[in-house]
Amino acid sequence: MTEQAKGILERADSRMDSSVDDARKKFSGVRTGRATLNLFDGLSVDYYGTPTPLNQVAKLSIPEPSLVVAQPFDPSILPLIEKAIIGSDLGLNPSNDGKIIRVPIPALTEERRKQLVKKIRSLAEEAKTAIRQIRRDANEEFKQLEKDHEMSEDDARRGHDDVQKRTDAHTANIDELANGKEKELMEI
Repeated sequence: MTEQAKGILERADSRMDSSVDDARKKFSGVRTGRATLNLFDGLSVDYYGTPTPLNQVAKLSIPEPSLVVAQPFDPSILPLIEKAIIGSDLGLNPSNDGKIIRVPIPALTEERRKQLVKKIRSLAEEAKTAIRQIRRDANEEFKQLEKDHEMSEDDARRGHDDVQKRTDAHTANIDELANGKEKELMEI
């Protein structure tokens, strides 16, 4: 295999790994019936006009399995944190006692579980689409090398086959992550 082919495959592999990692992060942000700090990873608070991640303006903790507590470093932003949590698509209702915000994590209803499974499937499909795009880019590079006579037709074909194998492996990885998260969501 030529150095050019190895470079194309390594870049494609790296980008596909990034897509899988991104999907893993997005899946961890979908809430199950248990309290987890990953729920708030994508949540930003409008702190003095700047969207700031919640974990940078408040100390988050889980004192019990179905409760998350946010203690802001600056008590004046309590209403902003509360507003950000209510405005998110997490479906949570925080309570503000003037010093800290308590966020009870309610048990999921059957309807909410089904909505979250749909969201997981949608996120998985987005990740698979990104991987297929990376496959297309790598295949285009192989075609261009073949067209420019820098690579033989057989080497280009082998390159396409290698890219497809890597695509299949990464797609299977995303399916595995999605199925695990779906199973976790459907547990009562």
